[in-house]
Amino acid sequence: MRLTRHYLKGMLARDWGRVVFVSSESGLNIPADMIHYGMTKTAELAISRGLAKLAAGSGVTVNAVLPGPTLSEGVRAMLQGAAEEANTSVEQAATAFVRAQRPSSILRRAASTDEVANMIVYVCSPQASATTGAALRVDGGVVDTIA
Repeated sequence: MRLTRHYLKGMLARDWGRVVFVSSESGLNIPADMIHYGMTKTAELAISRGLAKLAAGSGVTVNAVLPGPTLSEGVRAMLQGAAEEANTSVEQAATAFVRAQRPSSILRRAASTDEVANMIVYVCSPQASATTGAALRVDGGVVDTIA
């Protein structure tokens, strides 16, 4: 939020810019064991939508990207012990985690960081000029909705 406050005026003055919040599918599906995390990710959705309205009619877009379970460095570290204990790879442990903890996943595995980054690269590009105020899911279908 602070970075956006700092840079948004300049973006509006230049009539071009991209603001991307990395939220989470947990902002829509609040996990019972991580309510505090879900609440912060929901707040990012509200902030990004409000800022998109503030930038209305300009060349500045504001969006939120909602990754689902992603095999990031932090998740790898979290799953390392479980993988060793089960004598499997971290990738296999991540797949088991997704299937057990996010059974609504259509992808049925964790996304890679590159898969999430691809959405961010797109939304920052000139090709995404008509995409603003959006909550863009890269959640593997975890959020059980068609909209």
